[in-house]
Amino acid sequence: MRAILCDAFEGVDNLKLVELDKPSVGPGEVLIRVKAAALNFFDTLLLHDKYQFTPDLPFSPAGEISGIIEEVGEDVDSSRVGEKALSYLRWGGARDYVVVPADDAITMPDPLGFEEAAGLMITYGTTIYGLRSRARMQPGETLAVLGAAGGVGLAAVEIGKLMGARVIACASSDEKLQLCAAHGADDLINYKTMDLKETLKDMTHGHGADVVYDPVGGDLSEEALRATDWYGRFLVVGFASGTIPKMPLNLVMLKGVDVLGVFWGEAIRREPADHGENMKLIMSWVAERKLKPHVGRCYPLEETPDAIRAIANREAKGKVVITL
Repeated sequence: MRAILCDAFEGVDNLKLVELDKPSVGPGEVLIRVKAAALNFFDTLLLHDKYQFTPDLPFSPAGEISGIIEEVGEDVDSSRVGEKALSYLRWGGARDYVVVPADDAITMPDPLGFEEAAGLMITYGTTIYGLRSRARMQPGETLAVLGAAGGVGLAAVEIGKLMGARVIACASSDEKLQLCAAHGADDLINYKTMDLKETLKDMTHGHGADVVYDPVGGDLSEEALRATDWYGRFLVVGFASGTIPKMPLNLVMLKGVDVLGVFWGEAIRREPADHGENMKLIMSWVAERKLKPHVGRCYPLEETPDAIRAIANREAKGKVVITL
């Protein structure tokens, strides 16, 4: 089988397309023929060993996949052969075949194609965990989303609307903001041309946002924190800007703000029941056609390095997907 491999933590230029033996399926496992693999911002960090988890070398990027179950191991229902499935892997998806525990292979929702299904687990799982489990956001509250046109940001726009929030999408260009508007955002802020703090304050009649969803970091974080309402919740999701901010804790005290970390990859291990409830809700929205991942661009397997560069350069709008 073909695979994109990283054999040293030297960045995207170290990725190579190689031929490997097709993996064997063991008891309780299924073999999936990968049709699409989705990339995320953390893939850029993994290649430099700067993520919270360190993969064993060599490894393939792409932490979520969709495909067709071709073979099952002992103790797995043989009727699953031929089933369309999706799965969260952490990493290892940029290859023709993967083996996963049968319980981790989730039946693909009918309304989705392979490219859309591949991008469902991480961005939407992270977002519903942040908004529902951490912020406990309520209908009628105001949600400000930074980096709103990226994969995880656009998921926050969509899920925020489904949870009944007023969603203020914040992004770096009018083109990106139009995408957010098409996915349900109520109000738009271009933080390249507008003052983020003052505009958020004006849009909320001086109060500020109830919830801030921040996958960007950098200088924008403090601006958004200063525009958070009394007893607001500030969700720390990631640092796509490349800069981890040092937040002034006096603002946290004076505003009574809760600063909440959103580490979905660890939460699903520690709180599997809550994760199950969240994913059940996501799948119900997909089945009802209320939710559909936006695939910004697809790349063939051999162009995986270019796809990761697009994410690192913050050029992506929606999900970036590898097709096989």
